[in-house]
Amino acid sequence: MTERNPADLAGLPTSELVKQLSEQSARLVREELRLAQTEVTAKGRHYAQGAKMFGGAGVAALYGGGALVATVTLLLALVLPAWAAALIVTVVLFTVAAVLAQRGKKQMGMAAPPSPEQTTESVRADVREIKDRGRR
Repeated sequence: MTERNPADLAGLPTSELVKQLSEQSARLVREELRLAQTEVTAKGRHYAQGAKMFGGAGVAALYGGGALVATVTLLLALVLPAWAAALIVTVVLFTVAAVLAQRGKKQMGMAAPPSPEQTTESVRADVREIKDRGRR
């Protein structure tokens, strides 16, 4: 469909103008949706690539942490028997893991939604408060 000069539209009946407006609006919406889909697809690719790179960084950091643990163990082995150095590093790592697990459990407990009984009691308290205010 070709665009018309505004002067050409002057003689057209209103029904034809409304029809053209409808067709052009629908075409504009379809084109905008195609453009939005293209943009979202491109952004999705970038997010996926970024996520892969973060994953790779995490794996590299995990191996780096393992190398650090081995380094500390070998350093301790210079002044202690190797088995004692390894045991000390193991105990320290398990202690850190236990502390983090306890803190994580505490945080998860704080994020848990209230029980149905707590919610019911809260609603009852609200209703009592509203009734008391209504009586005053």
